[in-house]
Amino acid sequence: MTRHQAPGSPWPRPATALRETLAEGYTPAAFRRDLLAGAVVGIVALPLSMALAIASGVPPAHGLYTAIVAGGLIPLLGGSRVQVSGPTAAFVVILAPISHRFGTGGLVLATLMAGALLFAMGAMRLGRFIEFVPYPVTTGFTAGIAVVIATLQVKDLLGLRVKEMPEHFVERVQALALALPTFRWPDVAIGALTLAILVAWPRLTRKVPAPLVALVAGAGAAAIAARTFDFDAATVASRFTYRVRGAVGHGIPPLPPLPVLPWSLPGPGGKPLVLSFSVFRELLPSAFAIAVLGAIESLLSAVVADGMTGRKHDPDAELMAQGTGNMVAPFFGGFAATGAIARTATNVRSGGRSPFAAVVHAAFVLLAVLLFAPLLGRLPMASLAALLLFVAWNMSELDHFAHVVKVAPRHDVAVLLTCFLLTVLFDMVVAVSVGVVMAALLFMQRMAEVSEVRLVDQHPILLDRPLPRGVIVYEIAGPLFFGAAQKAMAALEEVDKGVRVVLLDLRSVPALDATGLVGLESAFERLHRAGVLVVIGGAQPQPLRTMARAGWTDRRGRVAVYGSFERAVEEVRKAFE
Repeated sequence: MTRHQAPGSPWPRPATALRETLAEGYTPAAFRRDLLAGAVVGIVALPLSMALAIASGVPPAHGLYTAIVAGGLIPLLGGSRVQVSGPTAAFVVILAPISHRFGTGGLVLATLMAGALLFAMGAMRLGRFIEFVPYPVTTGFTAGIAVVIATLQVKDLLGLRVKEMPEHFVERVQALALALPTFRWPDVAIGALTLAILVAWPRLTRKVPAPLVALVAGAGAAAIAARTFDFDAATVASRFTYRVRGAVGHGIPPLPPLPVLPWSLPGPGGKPLVLSFSVFRELLPSAFAIAVLGAIESLLSAVVADGMTGRKHDPDAELMAQGTGNMVAPFFGGFAATGAIARTATNVRSGGRSPFAAVVHAAFVLLAVLLFAPLLGRLPMASLAALLLFVAWNMSELDHFAHVVKVAPRHDVAVLLTCFLLTVLFDMVVAVSVGVVMAALLFMQRMAEVSEVRLVDQHPILLDRPLPRGVIVYEIAGPLFFGAAQKAMAALEEVDKGVRVVLLDLRSVPALDATGLVGLESAFERLHRAGVLVVIGGAQPQPLRTMARAGWTDRRGRVAVYGSFERAVEEVRKAFE
């Protein structure tokens, strides 16, 4: 039982982080620290949420609604004290194709479905199993995501005129290459200025967030140049419009997230989304990918936060909270959200130590929308593209990627490169599915290599005196489950004539599954037909329980099972006396 689990309760306990915070005593001084940290994170999240919405193929306001609703609700229900949730760059690879095919309505509907899957994962206590996703898989698709995000930013960074951005990578690169002659110097200049500040500012100071300085500088430079030199750089207001009470506005609507039915939002081509079983069926693979990626990213972020704060998070409560946030946000126009590593780290470095810091971050974004929507509309598209390009570069961890390729075993490198290429050339659904399957197959191969059955001679170290003639001992080492059982059982295919008893030493077998059970039974049947009795000794608790359920304890004259190897040896000797 973990420290977060209620005694006798089959369900995880929600809101563990909030309850622990309040139980320890939440002081005004702690709130002041959380207030400052939340404001700093809000400054970072504000433009990033807009940029990620645009990159995902929906108006920027939907990114802000995600940060407000999901970002404010998840920390109150979650299992990490300092986790900050919202739209993240990792989702762009999944969300952009959904919005391209199904529109905004399809995107938020897929988010709602993913939220239900996430909640179920947490309720079934699958949080700790996310840790078993192989490292080459996560490294490969993370680097692939970075490449895709960077490619998506080229259009706005250079001000290219592309009629319609293709859905797939190769066609997208071709379209961008053909559009290069249409680049616009104003957008290039603003993008270059923003990117230069993003790179240089952290080397000067980290007290003021680099995105705040870079975006304010980009917007200020664009406004001054527009008045002085007729310098026309594309902005959020010039690109996006909204309708309120029949009136058309430009940029970001100065309204809080309002309740809406997800399926009433625009579908493909701006037409209403028509709900049907086929739509749910087509969205299910993407919803599954959102849920898996959201679980992985949120729990990885929580682990990073644990390392920074010295505390432990509750993974199941965190998954249930992420699921709840992703089920509620679509009813306010939000899309997929998860724990954000960069924003969580910023929260910790700024002094945040409770879920209230993340709630303050959401409130800050809401306040900015209500008070400064016209100013947000003046942000240049090239500046937002530069921000995401900077995020993509940090995500790629190019040096680390190259180091893994250089030093990792060849099989792991194959998994890493496969996940990377599939993410770039196809999509995350294919990459994660194939990567996990490949890693599972390699795991089975490695387990087969370490699992074996070998004939043991009558060495004095093994026994205090020789066994009777006609008795041979086989030692089984390693777990006997799928992938390993067949190879291990090959040694029992044939035994020499004159053998009356086969004594199996299972002291080094920690686990036995159905495949191993069937493999052993098949070997026992062959030995029984040859008139050989099988005696099992030293069975550990899990294999012993499995054998008992299989009824082996009642097979007298064919199989004898003992938990102690020494007891098995004694019984064999008695049978020959």
